Amino acid sequence: MSVKTHTISDNFKLFANARVLVITALFIAMSIVLGKFLSITAGPVRISFENLTVLMSGIMFGPVIGLVTGAAADIIGCILYGYAINPIITLGASLIGLISGIVSHCTFKNKLLPRMALSVGLAHLIGSVIVKSIGMYVYFGYTIELLALRIPLYMGIGIVEFYIIYLLMKNKSFVRQLDKVYRK
Repeated sequence: MSVKTHTISDNFKLFANARVLVITALFIAMSIVLGKFLSITAGPVRISFENLTVLMSGIMFGPVIGLVTGAAADIIGCILYGYAINPIITLGASLIGLISGIVSHCTFKNKLLPRMALSVGLAHLIGSVIVKSIGMYVYFGYTIELLALRIPLYMGIGIVEFYIIYLLMKNKSFVRQLDKVYRK
């Protein structure tokens, strides 16, 4: 498995790669569709896989592109769906991409399973469960009891997203194609 790890300066250089920009735009569009149009929402609980492509962006292209993917998907999705942009929730979406990118590029270099599990788990814990829940509490006044329902929800969603990403990153053909994306 030779998914390249990038330094932060390399991560900024990926913005000059047209292939990376196209895939990032696709990830943003997929996140919007998965989160805003193909989701089940009941109060503070939303069952969706909107963070799947944000996580993939951070893991595949690094923390900076992951952060941009999360922020852009949230802002554009809010505009398209008619939601007010909540800066705390946008911060949470951004942190999901940032944290998944940092963790996947800085831990367990040769061990795919723990690297992917830690990347997805920490990103969801900090971005979804903590930061987005604070945003819902502050802006919408949801009670702590209702927000606590997000913990088991994101444990389940995180397991499914981890498994999808793990299977993709374990697939040698997928990794070969991903390596081609890095080349100009």
